[in-house]
Amino acid sequence: MSSKVSALANPAPLGLMGFGMTTILLNLHNMGFFGVNNIVLAMGIFYGGFAQIMAGAMEFRKGNTFGTLAFTSYGAFWLTLVFIIIFGAEHPLFAADSATWAAYLFLWGLFTLGMFFGTLKTNRALQTVFLSLAILFFLLTASQAIPQLGPIAGIEGVFCGFSAVYLSLAEVLNESHNRTVLPVGPMKSA
Repeated sequence: MSSKVSALANPAPLGLMGFGMTTILLNLHNMGFFGVNNIVLAMGIFYGGFAQIMAGAMEFRKGNTFGTLAFTSYGAFWLTLVFIIIFGAEHPLFAADSATWAAYLFLWGLFTLGMFFGTLKTNRALQTVFLSLAILFFLLTASQAIPQLGPIAGIEGVFCGFSAVYLSLAEVLNESHNRTVLPVGPMKSA
């Protein structure tokens, strides 16, 4: 009787790309290049939301608790964000005010800061994604009281998004070429 070995694909590049591209797009809005429209919202639902949740489910299958929590949570973030925007536009009586937005963003910042500490024994590229995301959430929180911080948060958010896109591509290219094509930085030793 032979045992069948099943190799599972790495779901992280999917989750990272879904997060990265959606983050770049939204933060181009934060920089003032365009308004929130159906393209931004569709990206938030399908690539930022559903694709990341799928990546989280695949990480669960691989036994990766960190990846499961990260991708599923940030996928849910994108879905809640789009819901808040659309529902608030359709029902102004229930639209979030600055204080509620600040609380929402601050909680995501705290969560992300905690997740950053979970990256400290991983590569520098993943640490960069999580640290820059925590900074982004805290800048967005502060921008609710100081609107001039919005474009600065946008610039930082574009950096964060590109760091996730870079790591996604690095993981795919490094694996497919079986060598380091794009470096991700050293792993910390135990």
